[in-house]
Amino acid sequence: MADIIHDYFQPGWRTRELGCVCGWRGESSDMAMELHDEVTDYACPQCENLLLIVSHPSLEQVRDAAGAGNEEARQQLAIVEEALRQHRPPEG
Repeated sequence: MADIIHDYFQPGWRTRELGCVCGWRGESSDMAMELHDEVTDYACPQCENLLLIVSHPSLEQVRDAAGAGNEEARQQLAIVEEALRQHRPPEG
């Protein structure tokens, strides 16, 4: 059964070693990644068994994490806020 990460900004999920029933062991950067709208799936690179599901953060979660000092969240928030400014409809 796949591990599920609900808090994207939870420390350590990227570097935690996971094991597969086929015997493979490694961390998320070594896995096959599939991006979906609300989550990213990580599968064993040997047998494609799903090992990790990571929920994408909401804007509120990004803001909360940035406010708590998470550097990755600060960077993401700056990108999102700039995109929102650029796509804001003209006033008047």
